[in-house]
Amino acid sequence: MKASVKANLAAFHHDARLYLTLGIANWSIFVDHIPNNVVNLLTLRNFGFSGAADLFVFVVGYGVAIIHGRMSLERGYLVAATRIFRRVWRLYAAYVVLFVIYIDAIAYVASQSMAPEIIHEYNISGILEHPLRILIGGLVLQEEPLNLDLLQLMIPLMALFPFALWGLLRQPNVTLAASVALYLAARWFEWNFRVSPDQEWTFNPLCWQMLMVLGGWFAVTGAPGRALRDLPWLRLLAGSYLVFAMAVTLLRHSPELSAYLPGLLLESIAPTDKENLAPYRVVHFLALALLATHLVPADHPGLRLKPLQAVIRCGEEWLAVFCVGVFLSFAGHLILITGPNLVAMQIVVSIIGFAAMTAVAYYVAWSKRQDMPAALRQQA
Repeated sequence: MKASVKANLAAFHHDARLYLTLGIANWSIFVDHIPNNVVNLLTLRNFGFSGAADLFVFVVGYGVAIIHGRMSLERGYLVAATRIFRRVWRLYAAYVVLFVIYIDAIAYVASQSMAPEIIHEYNISGILEHPLRILIGGLVLQEEPLNLDLLQLMIPLMALFPFALWGLLRQPNVTLAASVALYLAARWFEWNFRVSPDQEWTFNPLCWQMLMVLGGWFAVTGAPGRALRDLPWLRLLAGSYLVFAMAVTLLRHSPELSAYLPGLLLESIAPTDKENLAPYRVVHFLALALLATHLVPADHPGLRLKPLQAVIRCGEEWLAVFCVGVFLSFAGHLILITGPNLVAMQIVVSIIGFAAMTAVAYYVAWSKRQDMPAALRQQA
């Protein structure tokens, strides 16, 4: 293992910002999955090129590299790799259970004619005619119901990460270069995973792997700290790019104002280009992460504020919270399309969803503590 990597891993301390970011991503994904919801106008995707998915993938890569990199230091790489594969199995199991219950719930609602159009909206129109084919397709990740795409993406990304971790611990720069090369090749040759003969994954794993590896690279090299300390001009450049991205995004929301944007800019920056992780999304996310890291250091007293503890807890239990959020977003959408879709109702539905996600996070954390020995429960 490279000496500098070993030193960075050994020096790492608990960083609440990672869990805060995952919590924000989970809450944002929940409201983003409820169409025609005024609350989702406040999420990251409305103010720049990147969104909650970018936060999610990068931070998971950062966290997995730290946790399993330190495990590799203490118990060897083989143990760390097997623990990552165990996480892959948990992700897959969660996906399968969520997939089966989710599509069954959607099909039931559609068959009861409460909102028959949602079976097409949620991309499972074949479940009524070919239920076995859809279920088998889901088991082999060949179906992609609406709102399960991010969890589906995390399975191959996590499965490939042990190999990326091996390189990051020994030659981090070479590993990152190889990841970037795969990203560029996938975009150039249009490589992607198939959902069906004529469809592709919403998130292309061959492109999004770069963001996860990038998170791991930042974790093991400690590059952000040095950049913020030694390159103050980089903060100015990052801030300027964020302002530019916000201006373009806000202008695009208005047909009248978008007429003032150059045609070349409109054509080169597609607002929905998340499938292959457009380069301007990556730059926007890195600029955002750079400034956020500078403005909110790891020991910032604001991280101990009570209101933020709920968000941080949702980040600590991100998998359970994400799965619950998928169902809550479906329930919220159903409530709004079958009842009065008023702004007040949209806000109430969102707040209830946040509260339910937080309750699940605290319950899961409490349940885990009960399985610990008494001495460790006192420390947790």
